[in-house]
Amino acid sequence: MQIDFHHTVTYVTSRLAGFGHKDADVIAYAAQYVDDATSSGAVIFSNKALYTRISSAHQSLDLENLNDVENHLVWLPFHFFPGNGGLPAGQTPDGSFINRLICKPDSPPAREMLAAAFKQKGNANALHRLGVALHVYADTWAHQGFAGVLHEVNEVEDAKEIDGKKVFGNLQEKLFDLVDDALPPLGHARANVFPDMPFLNWQYENGHDEVPVKRDNTNLFCQAADALCKAMQRYLGSDETGLSGDSLDKIRSKFETLADEDGDERHKKWLDAINDGEFFAMDGATLSYAADGKNSWKARALGTSCDRPVHTYSEAFLASDWKMFHDALQQHRLEVLHDILPRYGICAG
Repeated sequence: MQIDFHHTVTYVTSRLAGFGHKDADVIAYAAQYVDDATSSGAVIFSNKALYTRISSAHQSLDLENLNDVENHLVWLPFHFFPGNGGLPAGQTPDGSFINRLICKPDSPPAREMLAAAFKQKGNANALHRLGVALHVYADTWAHQGFAGVLHEVNEVEDAKEIDGKKVFGNLQEKLFDLVDDALPPLGHARANVFPDMPFLNWQYENGHDEVPVKRDNTNLFCQAADALCKAMQRYLGSDETGLSGDSLDKIRSKFETLADEDGDERHKKWLDAINDGEFFAMDGATLSYAADGKNSWKARALGTSCDRPVHTYSEAFLASDWKMFHDALQQHRLEVLHDILPRYGICAG
């Protein structure tokens, strides 16, 4: 999924679940920032204070994607959550270990990951941790069938649209345009951005010779949006009714009609719809997102969104959204890799 879902759809479902604008803004920003937090290492301050962060994403062509250790630390816990074959803890899917790692929608490990985030309710960074968890949870629908490691299961061949609309053009040509075979079989790299397009109805052949794998992205994204709403209702202690029929119809319409290939363009149109009150009254509030620049969480925390050898320390840093988000990343990864996944027989960190 891209910024149109992780930021704006997460915001919409947060509000519809019962969160106010301020809290929903934090949740949605954190959910999207998982894709934008590509820097790691120490932040050094002139007063000798220091903060160490981790990254939760790499660029598609980053050489780190050829590093199995980095894949286990980034792609598995944050983007391609191992599904254990859809089985509960204590049960083993048929086949080799890779079948434990393949992402499955709403899997038992993913639900346990959400529950772990819910337990942080009341902490200073509880909403940041929730946003991180919701990003990972939503991706289990879009990234199902793929694994966050280098493996042939992630092969994609003979991709084509199957609804006759040809909204996205010739899928196979787009794979060739990316020099498909030069990309490592990591996650859905070989599938380009096809799993992330909310309007796409397509099929492909995978590395397990399942012919064909059919994907109706619109239905999958609607399922994910409804599941996010239910999860946040559960977090708030309200009835898990999910999205109302009217709200789900509006969201589905956006998925179907905003058919721009560029996720940023779809995101802009979602922002316009939200700020115009298409889903609920904003009452003077405005939703926006800046991954970098002066309005970003990073700039507010450090005075700049650029990495510098030394930063000027502010007492407000400890309570900044940027630090609390990065704390949440580390908490999430530690608990996922060392507590949750081992209960499913998965050693990944």
